[in-house]
Amino acid sequence: MTRDKSKHLEPHDIDERLIYRILTMYYIEEINQADIARQLKLSTAKVNRLIKQAKEQGLVEITVKMPSQQLFDLEAKLCALTQLREAFIVPTISDNSEAILQSIGTAASNFLLQNLRDGDTVCISGGKTMNAIVQQIEPRRSYDVRIVPATGARQGRYYTDVNNLATQLAEKLGGEAFQIHAPVLVDKLEEREALMSMRQISDILQMAREAQIALISVGSIIPNVSSYFDLMPHELLGDNWHEAFQESGAIGEVLAYVYDDEGQLCIDDLNNLVVGLTLDELRNIPLTIAVSAAEEKVLPIYGALRGNFIKSLVTDEQTVNSVINLYNQKG
Repeated sequence: MTRDKSKHLEPHDIDERLIYRILTMYYIEEINQADIARQLKLSTAKVNRLIKQAKEQGLVEITVKMPSQQLFDLEAKLCALTQLREAFIVPTISDNSEAILQSIGTAASNFLLQNLRDGDTVCISGGKTMNAIVQQIEPRRSYDVRIVPATGARQGRYYTDVNNLATQLAEKLGGEAFQIHAPVLVDKLEEREALMSMRQISDILQMAREAQIALISVGSIIPNVSSYFDLMPHELLGDNWHEAFQESGAIGEVLAYVYDDEGQLCIDDLNNLVVGLTLDELRNIPLTIAVSAAEEKVLPIYGALRGNFIKSLVTDEQTVNSVINLYNQKG
């Protein structure tokens, strides 16, 4: 039996011009293998074999170019730098904060629907970003899901009342909403302990701990700007609250817990007064989707990533470029 020397694509065995012609016809002229074989008076099997061997020897490079390729590359780069499982990045369409909120709200609602399954429990935080998600979500069908708050609520503003947001989201999804009748921040540690021991509250928080998805925002703590300061009773701030935040190194908040740029919790006197899931409990939820964008959120996102509070991130291109730059600067 004669050995088929063409299997190795040695230049002495096969004319390189023939290989080039086959590859050009197949990949550029988009001629099918049967027609190539007929035109070049070869067997179809031989054409198929030569194309396969050319790919194996690196003679063919296939590049996929998508309109959003730059965003996909950014997502991959961010995940490689961090412990994120997935990133969902949208183009930066404006410097206007409301436009940014609407853009990432739409993206986050789509990302949630891609991952949502009947029977799921979703726990959510409050905030302007969460309100944007609730307003933008447009499910195509009803979902048999439960929506529960991850923390207590702060009445008086539509975006700090997580109970109201949970109810709206459940109505849009066709699911069932649950509420926590307690503030997100209390005045004294004894009050927190009393509230956390109440069955009506502990049962809801247990549902949140067992959730399949957590949908949360990453907040800044900028005086007179950040909604974090709308959460707390004014009595907690005291006369020197601004100095206390500066001295602690606090840069962001998740579920009303404040942390520094290394992702370490700080200002224990405030964190110990939060009625809700702990950040350790948040880490145990299978899919934690954080949604945040804008220049003032860059450092908070960086700290949340360093603290491994989140598993997925929805943000915009400008924000993630700034986050990546921070990683490069800080190592």
